[in-house]
Amino acid sequence: MSDVVSKGLNLIHGDCLEVLPTLEERSFDLVVTSPPYNIGIDYSSYEDGGSREEFLEWCLQWAAELKRVMADDASFFLNVGAAPSNPLLPHQLLLALTDGAEPLFVLQNTFHWVKSITVETREGESISAGHFKPINSKRFVNDCHEYVYHLTKDGKVSVDRKAAGVPYVDKSNIGRWGHSEGEDLRCRGNTWFIPYDTIRSREEQRPHPATFPVALAERCIRLHGRGPKTRMIDPFLGIGSTAIAAKHAGAESFVGIEIDESYLAAALERLKLIDA
Repeated sequence: MSDVVSKGLNLIHGDCLEVLPTLEERSFDLVVTSPPYNIGIDYSSYEDGGSREEFLEWCLQWAAELKRVMADDASFFLNVGAAPSNPLLPHQLLLALTDGAEPLFVLQNTFHWVKSITVETREGESISAGHFKPINSKRFVNDCHEYVYHLTKDGKVSVDRKAAGVPYVDKSNIGRWGHSEGEDLRCRGNTWFIPYDTIRSREEQRPHPATFPVALAERCIRLHGRGPKTRMIDPFLGIGSTAIAAKHAGAESFVGIEIDESYLAAALERLKLIDA
């Protein structure tokens, strides 16, 4: 099943290992996705478990197909999290994709998506912001961050650092630093504080156990820096955060693949709300 939501926006119900081989080679220049993490999350149509070896082999299969459909100067933003009792999985997946005699990708940047943070001000005040999933444990602390790996074919893809930038706190730095080029905007760096969207009912508002916020995908699109020329794909669409981000950004085209029909239906409903 394929739903053309609007011009250039195409959502497909199916297994990405079956759909990706049908897509044209080098037809996308941006991938933003978050696959299952193999940590026992309760999805509707996917068994998020099994051996580590089987999981990594499965990831290599869809990643190889993604590389085939990616343009040579494409960016691949891969969001991966971990359970406190299983912290090595993101790193093992990264090594599977970037290590060996013939690696699929080069790791160009690593971003830390911070979902909840507490900082001490200069006045000694503690300020807490964002959301976290509390755990009941005598061994582990609450896990408040995930990784976003920026993968490319050769490690030499240019990005628009200021498109996702922030203003200078000390405005004298605008003239002091040559890389500012006279703009009150600097590179944000690789630590991104983006809290989850607040919801009242998971069943009604987020019928998916592991979503990321639209703002995270939007930041990847801005950093990629192709603007309305962006041809984007997400092989694990979920309930459509990347599709919404692509629509907000005015991307030239977007393809989302989702194996679970109920999640796809939720994605379609979210997109309809934007147009309403």
